[in-house]
Amino acid sequence: MVGLSLFLAVAIGVVVWLTRHDSTYHAPLDRPSGPRADPSAATSLLGDLQAAVRRHDAAAGARLGADLSARAVLRGVVRNGRALHVTDFSLRYIDTTGAVTATGSWSADVATTWRFAGFDQRPEHLEVRIGFARAGDRLRISGIGGGDRRSPLWLSGPLQVRRTPTSMVLVDASAARADAFAALAQRAVPQVRRVLPGWSGGLVVEVPRSEGALDSALGADAGQYDGIAAVTTTVDGSRSRRSPSHVFVNPDVFDPLRPRGAQVVITHEATHVATGAATSAAPIWLVEGFADYVALSAQRIPLHAAAARISALVRRDGVPRHLPGTAEFATGAHHLEARYESAWLACRLLAQDAGTGALVAFYRAMDQGGALGPELRRHVGLTSTAFTQAWRTLLAHLPRG
Repeated sequence: MVGLSLFLAVAIGVVVWLTRHDSTYHAPLDRPSGPRADPSAATSLLGDLQAAVRRHDAAAGARLGADLSARAVLRGVVRNGRALHVTDFSLRYIDTTGAVTATGSWSADVATTWRFAGFDQRPEHLEVRIGFARAGDRLRISGIGGGDRRSPLWLSGPLQVRRTPTSMVLVDASAARADAFAALAQRAVPQVRRVLPGWSGGLVVEVPRSEGALDSALGADAGQYDGIAAVTTTVDGSRSRRSPSHVFVNPDVFDPLRPRGAQVVITHEATHVATGAATSAAPIWLVEGFADYVALSAQRIPLHAAAARISALVRRDGVPRHLPGTAEFATGAHHLEARYESAWLACRLLAQDAGTGALVAFYRAMDQGGALGPELRRHVGLTSTAFTQAWRTLLAHLPRG
């Protein structure tokens, strides 16, 4: 105790001496060396880009690029904005990410808001990664997207856009390819309306250049969508029913499809858009089976061909004991296509027993969080046990291909 008291007395004495006498003592200052981020200049630059998109001034947008590549991207962004009827567009600097390089470049998370007028009922809100770099004595934009953030396709560079009153496609490819996707989307809308006549349309299909670009657009891990031709999800990745849903195509898987298969995929995904499937509370077998029911109802495909994979799986492994769940529909799951077919057959069975109207009413009830047993009895007149048994019996007697 004595030693501690003596130490404190000495320490206090030193402080008093320093405050009562002139001294050259100064606390060291941490002065950063080298280039630093300039959020103020970046904010001004984002304002210029925001203005260029709002005014449809592609030349002004291009001037904000740090190099030829960035200028081409920004010119494309402005032109995309015009073709897509982008409104409510805003950019707000949030925070610097990572270190500033020796050349003075850095990236930041930017709060981005936009809406495709005529298709998105509400604005999208997404944090996007944007790069900044010095071009001479001026700060410029070096790129948009990257990192672990979603990278909206329309902000990635020049796109082909095809727009009708009920459908719109954004395609990072040739004009001919955009025309082909536009035709698929235009055919999908009336096909969905045959089963869901109350749907007014509003189908948006986004087609990146590659599977890697799809991963970037959705902020997904590499390989997450291996084997998936297309996916319908909210643009911001949330489970909010307020967020618009778009169809995102995986060209690496979609391109080898034949015309009929390509149409089935787009109509299937359009059904997801029409029903808000990305945020549905319905069991996954019903969500996926109903979408296939709508898509396949528009095609003349024999049962033995439409159910070929589940038929072969049943012959090999026997009849499944229960309807497919989340594990069976997980990306990369074994026999994924067979599970889709089995879900379609479940919905087809319900429609055959009670009619398409009853299937639609049952779907809507389950979408709102209804319980399977009570809703089956109310809309179809079956218990869940009886329905599952009827489905298993159907699978056991499928025709061979």
